[in-house]
Amino acid sequence: MKYKVLIKEYKDSDKAEVVNLLKLNTPSYFSTEEEKDLIYYLDNEIEKYYVIEIDNQIVGSGGINFENDKTTGIISWDILHPKFQKKKIGTLLLKYRIGVLSSIESIKTITVRTTQLTYEFYQKNGFELKEVEKDYWAEGFDLYKMEYKK
Repeated sequence: MKYKVLIKEYKDSDKAEVVNLLKLNTPSYFSTEEEKDLIYYLDNEIEKYYVIEIDNQIVGSGGINFENDKTTGIISWDILHPKFQKKKIGTLLLKYRIGVLSSIESIKTITVRTTQLTYEFYQKNGFELKEVEKDYWAEGFDLYKMEYKK
């Protein structure tokens, strides 16, 4: 089946759909405690955030943030509708953001902070595990800090 896929910048009007994507992935990939964190992020901390649509329906989202005087790009808040997982849609959105970050001259390092539940996805896409911290996000949700190797 052929899909019409579009990656575009997040708008405030996308918020309810993005929050719903998180709910669809809770508790499989996110703690219930993280919904309020996502809402705060969407309202206050977005630097660049994108949604991916298939046939005009938002099926995923993910952001980019910056640290260290914009020399570090951070892949943030990746969320994908369960129906579209393991179909290369998440990879498409991740590679799009890596491309955006790679085009910014000041970026020297690209990182992601994820969990034991999804770190293998990032590993397959060129990220290397640097640090693990138990129960960082919530009980049972460990921090896996990873760095992209170009």
